Amino acid sequence: MNPRLAAARALAVVLNGKASLGSSLPPLLDKVEQRDRGLAQDLAFGTARWQPRLALIAEKLLQKPFKAVDRDVEALLLIGLYQLFYTRIPAHAAIGETVACVDKLKKPSLKGLLNAVLRNAQREHESLLAELDRDPVLHTAHPRWLQKALKAQWPEHWEAICVANNAHPPLILRVNRRLGSRDDYLAELHRVGFEAEPCTFSRDGIRLLQACDVTTLPGFAEGRVSVQDEAAQLAAELLDLAPGQHVLDACAAPGGKTCHLLEAEPSLAGVVAVDLEEKRLVRVRENLKRLGLEAELIAADGRDLAAWWDGKPFQRILLDAPCSATGVIRRHPDIKLTRQADDIPALAKLQGELLDSLWQTLEVGGILLYATCSVMPAENSENIAAFLARTPGARELDIAGAFGHKTAHGRQLFPQVDGHDGFYYAKLMKIAAAPRG
Repeated sequence: MNPRLAAARALAVVLNGKASLGSSLPPLLDKVEQRDRGLAQDLAFGTARWQPRLALIAEKLLQKPFKAVDRDVEALLLIGLYQLFYTRIPAHAAIGETVACVDKLKKPSLKGLLNAVLRNAQREHESLLAELDRDPVLHTAHPRWLQKALKAQWPEHWEAICVANNAHPPLILRVNRRLGSRDDYLAELHRVGFEAEPCTFSRDGIRLLQACDVTTLPGFAEGRVSVQDEAAQLAAELLDLAPGQHVLDACAAPGGKTCHLLEAEPSLAGVVAVDLEEKRLVRVRENLKRLGLEAELIAADGRDLAAWWDGKPFQRILLDAPCSATGVIRRHPDIKLTRQADDIPALAKLQGELLDSLWQTLEVGGILLYATCSVMPAENSENIAAFLARTPGARELDIAGAFGHKTAHGRQLFPQVDGHDGFYYAKLMKIAAAPRG
């Protein structure tokens, strides 16, 4: 399959609100020649990253919008504009190859329109960009609701957040400390020709200075190293793990943190990993197998204790709660297309319900670490404030460290260009059981 056609079909599904690129693109990539898969992926993700700007360019150049049934041609137009404005692909190739894909969509009547709009965009390139940059929303390439929310909530940081969201994410590794030290692995990487440096905050983290096929890394198949962002790696340290502890990893998929807990403290009594659906646990199982680790995996709603909890209390709980993922937009730029403002209150409600339910499974004296990959206070510090207000047996513990921004409750990490993702942590101790009603 032509890489532009694959990218357009994947993006059309996202534009229709039916899936994310994470689910729509992989089956289409399987039909693309190996040598062209990187291009297809860049076209899909790059177009999603700059879609707020590209969509307005399209609007200015079209006399009327595409019909819903022609979302695939609309996606092709956006992909063509992305090539013209944000890549080094020669204009004649970007236009010619993109327009040729219309034949495969069996919509010949739209071929001339697509060709004309792309050629107009090529001619008016400079004036179109200048006009876009006068609008702060379009300058940041974020949906208006999100740009306004970031500016209101983080007036000193919102512009840097937007810049980081639009940057390409670095490839971060987590060294398996059970099988060797980070320093030794760094030295080995350098010996075999990989440029890399230690992460600033995670003791196990390494940043590769150039992306690569991770299966070519020394010892990857043997479990010596995994891919995991630095911010996510902080969870294992913040939980204060110790031998003999019974640990819960709630909302565990895809299992990176589950594995890191077991690597960080090999003498745990056991880890229970819970996630909503069995299909989400497939990746957790695969990661555990590659690393030679064991955990008890349970498919269940964390709020439904009767369905999965055996009554044995946990000394440590990691709640990596479902969230808006507004801290990882650079890794999932289609969030700009799929997330809406009214999603945030609904997610905050779900997070609060998970906190209330899982708190019941925590032993007195135990610690619950609340985490999200969001930068929205409603999902983070405000959520924790509400939980503490209604939970007299909970006490917040301070999170020390040079990372992130201390908030009224917990610590907020903003996405960093060439650094960690956006993330949030709050650390809670159970000082008393709930009074019996």
